[in-house]
This record gives sequence, C-alpha cells and structure tokens, in this order.
Amino acid sequence: MGLPGHATPEGTLRFRQRFTAKVAEGHFRRFHGLWLSSVGLGTYLGDEDAGTDELYREAVVRAVELGCNVLDSAINYRHQRSERAMGTALGSLVRLGRAARDEILVATKGGFLPFDGEYPANPRAYVHETFIRPAILRPEDLVAGCHCLAPAYLRHQLARSRQNLGLDCVDIYYVHNPETQLQEISRDELHARLRHAFATLEEAVTQGAIRMYGTATWNGYRQPPSARDYLSLSEVVALAREVGGPDHHFKVIQLPHNLGMPEALTRANQLLDGEWVSTLEAAS
Repeated sequence: MGLPGHATPEGTLRFRQRFTAKVAEGHFRRFHGLWLSSVGLGTYLGDEDAGTDELYREAVVRAVELGCNVLDSAINYRHQRSERAMGTALGSLVRLGRAARDEILVATKGGFLPFDGEYPANPRAYVHETFIRPAILRPEDLVAGCHCLAPAYLRHQLARSRQNLGLDCVDIYYVHNPETQLQEISRDELHARLRHAFATLEEAVTQGAIRMYGTATWNGYRQPPSARDYLSLSEVVALAREVGGPDHHFKVIQLPHNLGMPEALTRANQLLDGEWVSTLEAAS
C-alpha cells in the first residue's frame, strides 16, 4: 500500500501559495488545473550505488522545500534505484509534514527493460527469468534487445513503478522512447503497438493507477518527417483518440529542448491542419 491520492488543483494551489513570496514571478504555471513549478527534478544520471541514492533522496527533499513540485523518473533509471530513492524521499516529506501528496506531480516511464538494483552477471538470463519465463513478454515483443510495449509488460512495469515510488497513483505515465521500436518494425506495426499500449493506459486511468499518460521521447518529435525514427504528434494523438474517445487521457509529451537541441521550436516538422509547424506549436 503506497501513499494515497495524487496531485490535485487544490493541493498544487496550496503549494503555490506557500512559495509565492519566495520564487520568481511566473514560476508556477497552470496545467490541466494543476499549479506546477516551471523547474522540475529529473533522476536519470548517476552511479548505481548507495551514495548516489542518498544524494537523490536529499535532492528531492531539497527541491520540494525550495518550491519544485514536478518530479520525473523512469523505471530503468539507475536500475530502478532512482524511483526507489524518490519514493523514500516522498514518504519522508509527507511523514514529516513538509509536503502533502496532493501538492506534488510525479511522473515516470515504462518501455525499456530495467535491471534490479545493479547490472546482472548474465543479462540474457536475467531477462529470460524475469520477463520471458513468467510470460510478462514474448521474445517477439522485444525490440533492440531492450524495449517492449506489450500490454502485459506495461501493466507489470507500472505496478513495479508504483511499488518503487511508494504511491497508489502515478500522476503521469510516459511510454518511454517509442521511436526505439522503429529500429526493427514498420510504422504501421508501431501504430498497432501504441494503440494497444494506450488502451492499457486508459484502463490504468480507470483503475486509478495513473491520472494521465503520454510519450517521452529523445529523437522522435525532433526529427524531419523523412527520418526512420520520426513521430507525428497528430498521428500519435489520433491513436489515443481511437481507443479513449474524445476524452482520452493522452495529455503530455516530453522531449529535449535546449541550446544544443533546439528542434522542438525551430523545425517545422509536424503537420497540423494542413500546415507544417514545430512540435511545441503542435502540442500547444
């Protein structure tokens, strides 16, 4: 049993009001009724050791205490250790009364096969015993030896992430780098797999395991349309609409945007209503 609840308009407003006098004007922005900090904390990098775990726990606590209420992880980050460190920190914050569950948005991701705490001596045997033998995934579901979108696998990974994070409900669950699949399968097959994945996540919303879902990408939304690993945001949203109807819960995308990787704003690669616009414009 994890921490009950999820980020709410009331909770995030309370968080915002507590920090209004301490942060820059415009630091908090409204998103689907939630007041979210413009700076979030990610948990991707670092060694897989106890010292880094402790540094992450301290960083999560300190970030929340300074007015950050957006926390992001993925089950494969540091072999599940990042999720677990975040979960410990969240539990501590709530237990000590420094934050409430409904004040903080927590996001995580599924798609890449995670190891468990450390790199195994025999990765092939680990994958077979952990995922294939229990029928969590089939060998033909696996792409590039490390990526899977099968419904049973996503259900398993979401359950493990909730356990790692110590949460009953994850606010945002991302399908992690779905463009990885295009290394080995056709675009039509990717769309079929995403359709099943989104149906699984719509089901998770109904069950109260997540609040919304999306796609977290590296190259997909930044590439020119001619690239093999390009993703069309309009096509991806259409898949969600097919399985979830007009009130589907595909609400978010994630992609790099910085001085070295500016394509989210500078490349008009998304076709929207007959016009080519940037990914950020299309998303807006």
